[in-house]
Amino acid sequence: MRNNPWTILVVGVVSLACTAAIAAPLVTARSADAIASGTPQATSAPAASTAPESSGLKDAKASDCFACHAIDHKVVGPAYDEVARRYAGKGNAVVDKLAEKVIKGGSGNWGSIAMTPHPDLGQQKARTIVEWILSLKPAAGASAVAKSSAQSPGKTYTYKTGDGKTVKLDFPVFVTGHKPEIVTKDVFTGYEQFNGYCNRCHGDDAVGGAYAAPDLRHSLAGGMTYQQFLQTAMAGRESKGMPSWAGFFTPEQIRDIYEYVKGRQVDLIPTGRPPSAQD
Repeated sequence: MRNNPWTILVVGVVSLACTAAIAAPLVTARSADAIASGTPQATSAPAASTAPESSGLKDAKASDCFACHAIDHKVVGPAYDEVARRYAGKGNAVVDKLAEKVIKGGSGNWGSIAMTPHPDLGQQKARTIVEWILSLKPAAGASAVAKSSAQSPGKTYTYKTGDGKTVKLDFPVFVTGHKPEIVTKDVFTGYEQFNGYCNRCHGDDAVGGAYAAPDLRHSLAGGMTYQQFLQTAMAGRESKGMPSWAGFFTPEQIRDIYEYVKGRQVDLIPTGRPPSAQD
């Protein structure tokens, strides 16, 4: 969510030092909320297993692959089992082709969202990851799109804005039953992340900012879905100077940011630090 490359370099050095300390508690907070509410938590990374991990899976986890992909459902890029299904039985030639795609990036085979290049992996690790992906055995007739939680209808939450308008959202903005109202942990986390990183280009409180970056409230009001928000954040927009955030933010953290910006867009969250349990 930046346009100035010098700003990206400077901010990146400072931000990366904070990321390890921030990322784990943020994901833990979302997990705790999910457990408390009984709502399953969507995640890209594969579940822990007692079976030994293959070298390809280890290399994929060590890179940022699971920021944009999951094994059995679409996140930003295609599900890995769908990739395995498409290229089953194609032989070594397709391994070389896909390894080159991993290294160089690009789009076209699975849609218009570009995959970020990974030149740091090198040919051998890229091949190892591809060989692991192609070794997956998807269930016959399974549909990664159908299994995606993003495609399934869920609970809706209805709120009244200050001017009397009714808005419906697919996530809670406020903690149910708490008086005075306080925002959920996820929304508050989104506020912290947005105003810690995204505000440099998109403005404090998501009101639009420097470097001609768009006001994200207008983007959401214009019909941008969460999936499009996630895809844009993870893939970036190189032509507009926006970097990829894959490997820096997890999909769960991008969801938190989206919920905060959406709450701002529908006028449920005022400017400034929203009231929360952290106060």
